[in-house]
Amino acid sequence: MNKAEVKEILSKINYPGFSRDIISFGMVKDIIIENDGIIINLTITSNNVEKIELVSNNIKKELSQFFSSVIVNTKNADNNKDSSSSSNLDSENNALSNINHVIAVASGKGGVGKSTVASNIACGLMKRGNKVGLLDLDIYGPSLPIIFGINQKPEMTKDNKLIPIKIHDMKVMSFGFISGNDTPVIWRGPLISRMTEQFFKDVDWGELDYLILDLPPGTGDVQLTLTQKLRMSGALIVTTPQDIALSDVKKGADMFNKVKTPILGVLENMSGFNLNGLVLKEGKVINGGNIKFSNGSEVIINEDGTFDANISLFKEGGGLSESKRLNIPLLGTIPFSPDIVISTDDGEPIILKDPSHFSSKLYFSIVDKLVTIIN
Repeated sequence: MNKAEVKEILSKINYPGFSRDIISFGMVKDIIIENDGIIINLTITSNNVEKIELVSNNIKKELSQFFSSVIVNTKNADNNKDSSSSSNLDSENNALSNINHVIAVASGKGGVGKSTVASNIACGLMKRGNKVGLLDLDIYGPSLPIIFGINQKPEMTKDNKLIPIKIHDMKVMSFGFISGNDTPVIWRGPLISRMTEQFFKDVDWGELDYLILDLPPGTGDVQLTLTQKLRMSGALIVTTPQDIALSDVKKGADMFNKVKTPILGVLENMSGFNLNGLVLKEGKVINGGNIKFSNGSEVIINEDGTFDANISLFKEGGGLSESKRLNIPLLGTIPFSPDIVISTDDGEPIILKDPSHFSSKLYFSIVDKLVTIIN
């Protein structure tokens, strides 16, 4: 057995509490093979003896099938290493020890409606009786102050931790609450990474069933910090139907796969336009028949003269094709709706403003599917 084959075996051993393996974390510093014996040198930045012993025992268990002697040497690295390393793994997770599930709402593309989706998903979970937190991690363009109509700064605890703003029985935090939503942020990557970490270590989240993360677009500092340092239940990928969005969404989804963060499903947003109405002729209701559109599609007129049609504004099937490529479920499609736009701009997500709205019912269906997948 050579080093490449050993690495392949070690890549299946996750660091305790994470969905990410010890190879991708960079913990395996050296592999020495001598005859039928092997030495594995690890560098782990953690003071948690139990976790270090568990990693060592798992390595010995897997490799003892191929080597008569397996020695695991562990070195405790300097805690002040760069944030791209595996430093402070346990401290971040201890800060979230009272949170059962962390779900990232993500996309490689901007403008696909992640913040609207994240807000409605969080509210849907809360309406189902869960304790929910919602964290806006878009440092450059925070949206939650507008979506929830919040114009106040969070208070601090006695030990200088931020207290999330409580709204609709839900805990909400955004950089926009601190900086002011009208102030541009001109920061380099390291500052963004440190700010991201502080939202977990220095915010008093308390006990939560779910913490929903509204991620910025792309695959940059925020995403890397999260996947390296947090135990996440998984990511929900948001896309729109057209190819120009899908090309970037694929990169975002592939990033989560590379860092071994589970992808829970795909949601296609802005999936056509829902058109409904009543058909009249000379003031009288037309009972039955068809309406034919210029693109060749037809819709049936109901017996009471009403009709309901979904018109593709971009194209169809983008979310479905991505879910098939990733071999994960398409959790739902959310069409364009003026009501979603109005409710969001008014500071109240549609699922709270009008739970009986067809868009709200779609969001509740997606929430229920997410819970089923996680459980």
